[in-house]
Amino acid sequence: MGDRKYPSNREAAETIVEVGRRLYEKGFVAANDGNISVLTADGCILATPSGVSKGFMTEAMLVKLDPEGKVVSGKLKPSSEIKMHLRLYRELPEIGAVVHAHPPKATTLAAAGIPLDRAYTQEAVVLLGVVPVVPFALPGSEALAESVAPYCRDYNALLLEHHGAVTWGSDAIQALYRMESVEYNAEIYMNMRTLGVDRPLTERQIDELLALRPSWGVTAGGRPKGRE
Repeated sequence: MGDRKYPSNREAAETIVEVGRRLYEKGFVAANDGNISVLTADGCILATPSGVSKGFMTEAMLVKLDPEGKVVSGKLKPSSEIKMHLRLYRELPEIGAVVHAHPPKATTLAAAGIPLDRAYTQEAVVLLGVVPVVPFALPGSEALAESVAPYCRDYNALLLEHHGAVTWGSDAIQALYRMESVEYNAEIYMNMRTLGVDRPLTERQIDELLALRPSWGVTAGGRPKGRE
């Protein structure tokens, strides 16, 4: 794991519970939807359990797994979608957390098969970039884990067709912020369509914004579409 500092089990547990609460309060998950995982200092993964509301979750409910997905500790069963998380950690060794949720506007676009690929706001171009739609796969399946692999290295977030969204980051807070950005930009997209307007940033403006990515610590995202 190199020289990078990863959270202790206690720190990771506290963050997961807080992120779950925020997802629930924002309406990004309903009932027992969604899942969160964090890579810990001992090389294991702490994750949310199956069948538990993220708004009423406690640290004692969390499940600890090794990098291969074998349960190390915890009384509850891990989410079936942990396979997707494990695949993302394998594909992106630099990340420290994964968040999967069903924010309504982003999930609407996912159901419609519409990617977030228009450069409507400055922050979205720099921090988020393009959010493509990953083809349909059954929840919790190996196919779902496989479906994210071809996309994840080039982007910071994905829409899962007829399912929801998944984000990742250096830690769980960054992954949460990216989920918030996905939903916010889905709302902007829908508002533009309601207005009957399609007026993204110009290609020159996009060039200038993309040049800011290295100084903002952003290494992926693709190039959203603009206008001449």
